[in-house]
Amino acid sequence: MSILNRPLSTSRPVPDPGATLTKAVMRAAGHLGLSQSLVASVLGVSAASVSRMAGGQYVLDNHRKEWEFGVLFVRMFRSLDAILGHGEQARTWLHEDNLALGGKPVELMRSTEGLVRVVHYLDAIRGRV
Repeated sequence: MSILNRPLSTSRPVPDPGATLTKAVMRAAGHLGLSQSLVASVLGVSAASVSRMAGGQYVLDNHRKEWEFGVLFVRMFRSLDAILGHGEQARTWLHEDNLALGGKPVELMRSTEGLVRVVHYLDAIRGRV
């Protein structure tokens, strides 16, 4: 039997996409020094849900809007990380007024439109780097 015709090994567990995205959101928030209440606003979930996410008792659901917001949030983090890293420069950028965006990115991210604007802005800047 050729290697191409063999069944895939089941010895390695398939990662849970919800757990993976949840962990990525929490790590990004941690690197950027963002509070759980801000993460809750960005995702559109309760602060208690984010607390459970941090403790591993809640994962984002790919059938709900929280999933899409989580993907956008991680995309924002990845772009910001590519441009400024995930240190003090990135945290400072998030909390300073941005003339192009018309406000502080950290505050804009609390709304869907604001989060999308921040992501598009960073994607455009990242494209030039």
